[in-house]
Amino acid sequence: MPVPFEKEECPSKLPDQITEDELLDMAELFRLFGDSTRIKILYDLTCGEKSVTEICDDLEMNQSAISHQLKILRTSKLIKGRREGKSILYSLADDHVMTIIAMGKEHVEE
Repeated sequence: MPVPFEKEECPSKLPDQITEDELLDMAELFRLFGDSTRIKILYDLTCGEKSVTEICDDLEMNQSAISHQLKILRTSKLIKGRREGKSILYSLADDHVMTIIAMGKEHVEE
C-alpha cells in the first residue's frame, strides 16, 4: 500500500502542509461520517440515485429520520438532489464521497 511521502520527504510540521482552516474543514467532514444513519444513506446511494421513499424502504427507517439526515448531507454537499415530478431523487455529490465510503469499508474489513 503506498504511503503519502517517502521518509525523507515526510513533512516534519503538519501546519506547513495544511492550514488550520483546512484541518477544521476536514474535522467537520469526518464528523458528518460519524453518524450511522448518514453512513447508511451514503452507502445506499452508492447504488445510484434514489427517492426518500426508496431510501426509507432500503434502510427500514421512517421518513422523518431519513429526511432530517438528507438535509444535513445535502447542506454539507455530500449528496445532491434533482427534482423529478413531485419527487426529489438523491445521489452522491461526486466521486470523492464514493471513495471515502469505499476506503472506510476497506479499512474496517482489514
